[in-house]
Amino acid sequence: MDIFALLRLVLGLAFFLFGMNVMSSNLEKMAGGKLEQLLKTMTASPWVSLLLGAAITIAVQSSSAVTVMLVGLVNSGIMKFGQTLYVIFGANIGTTLTAWILSLSGIQSGNVWLKMLKPENFSPILAIIGVVMMMVCKSDKKKSIGTVLVGFTILMYGMVVMSDAVSPLAEMSEFSAILAGLRNPLLGLVVATLFTAVIQSSAASVGILQALALTGSLTYEMVIPMVMGLNIGTCATSLISSIGTSYKAKRVAVIHFSIKVIGTVICLPLYLLITSVLQLDFIHTAVTPWNIAMVHTIYNLAITAILMPFTKYLVKLGKWLVKAKDETAPKDSMQYAPDLLLLRSPSVALQECDHYTFRMAGTARDSLERAISLIGAYNEQDAEVVLKQEDTLDLYEDRLDTYLVYLSAQALSQQDSRRVGKMQHAIGDFERLGDHAVNLVKAGKELEIKSLFFSEEARRELGVLSAAVREILQLTTDCYINTDHEMAHHVEPLEQVIDALTKEIKQNHLARLQAGRCSIELGFILTDLLTDYERISDHCSNIAVAVIELQHDALDSHRYLNEMKRDSDAFREMYVKFREKYTLPESAYIAKQVEEYR
Repeated sequence: MDIFALLRLVLGLAFFLFGMNVMSSNLEKMAGGKLEQLLKTMTASPWVSLLLGAAITIAVQSSSAVTVMLVGLVNSGIMKFGQTLYVIFGANIGTTLTAWILSLSGIQSGNVWLKMLKPENFSPILAIIGVVMMMVCKSDKKKSIGTVLVGFTILMYGMVVMSDAVSPLAEMSEFSAILAGLRNPLLGLVVATLFTAVIQSSAASVGILQALALTGSLTYEMVIPMVMGLNIGTCATSLISSIGTSYKAKRVAVIHFSIKVIGTVICLPLYLLITSVLQLDFIHTAVTPWNIAMVHTIYNLAITAILMPFTKYLVKLGKWLVKAKDETAPKDSMQYAPDLLLLRSPSVALQECDHYTFRMAGTARDSLERAISLIGAYNEQDAEVVLKQEDTLDLYEDRLDTYLVYLSAQALSQQDSRRVGKMQHAIGDFERLGDHAVNLVKAGKELEIKSLFFSEEARRELGVLSAAVREILQLTTDCYINTDHEMAHHVEPLEQVIDALTKEIKQNHLARLQAGRCSIELGFILTDLLTDYERISDHCSNIAVAVIELQHDALDSHRYLNEMKRDSDAFREMYVKFREKYTLPESAYIAKQVEEYR
């Protein structure tokens, strides 16, 4: 075996890992946020969690990805440490499916239909279908399906290249000497552990074993300890991902590693004892790829069967290995954006970003409602709360925007990319709502310090305007949090009503000023208040349009708003409804506007 054969082996491994990564990332992208919802709704039933863990691993074709996902969810406080154990057991079982698919490459038959079951024979057909879907289909989901098919073909091509590269090894005396050393179970265990830890893929390690098995040089006595080793080595990914996380997240990675080690500590001596006492001849038999898949599955099922009854003790072991720290207060980076670990699972990270923007929306609404109540009834306690909330909104915008930039660079579906765009637009508007809340607090404080009071007429007018602003805030936050497109269409008519109200109040103020019933100083404060109310409604309109944009691949917001105001009967109906609801006392201007819209 020369250097070129070694390079072909490395090439095959590179294709295999790349194909696996393409498959895994696109399968997860197709699943969207469903994976997180499944993990979040884990019940107390061990069997449900076990089956869901296996199903999710089969769906994304990576037990390491599922474990890393669990580390991120526990670190974010979404799941509890104890909930993850049965999911890990399920993931260990689900990951064995890959070995069974790869084992089909060992089929030997002259029958054309049986030969078509070999992945290297049917995968070119899948590749053609996949490429056509990627080039022709408009649907993002269908494009992802096509990418998965191409990824599978690349994976299988890597398997073929590895098999061809190692086929000359069977006749080499040096290779036979290496294999003789691997008959030592401890050496085989260590080699498989280290190799899998380096490439961070148990599926690739199994694939290499199955490729070597096609040379007829591997036996059960070599394969069984190596399967145990590659199960330990696959924990490297989760252990690395837990660095810098909370102690609870570290426990997930450590217990994942502990399950594999305990399984080996129990099964390896038991295997050695049985084979030495019973003198089983089959262990010296050459294995096929199918036999390796069988050993891999039986071993993972055995670990699960042995350790599942002792989950309580495993939880205690995890707590003993990783001591609790004082983390009662969330980490600063975790208060305002999801954990960066979740970027390994973009669909899960996107769901968490939604939850953080929902918190931001709630904070902005509460801040403004407090600030509005301070006009004419100022108190220092509520004012302090508003100022702190504005700082919180600034941090949300800064951390979330940075996180969303990272997230937008990940593999996302078209729909998920639009959701990222919606959030990026919305968080800026939510932050600016906090700025206007601070402006209202300043106006309320100025009225309090200078002992200034608006006239009765001005207070009634501001009361009507404040009620309209409160409703548009409620409509905006509710339609954003619930992604309610119908409710979002109600925001713009109310925004137009608020614009008209501010114009009318300004006109009335000028009339009072000319009649000497209002001071210039109060006029400045009133003008600032009206400007803030108007801009608050503008930001609410922007947020509502961002929600509506989710229904369309692209939307020109200015054109949409102009067309809606000009041509939409529903818009005119809602406008009239809000005009009649929020009418200034004795306002001929409002009555005229209502009549025009009718």
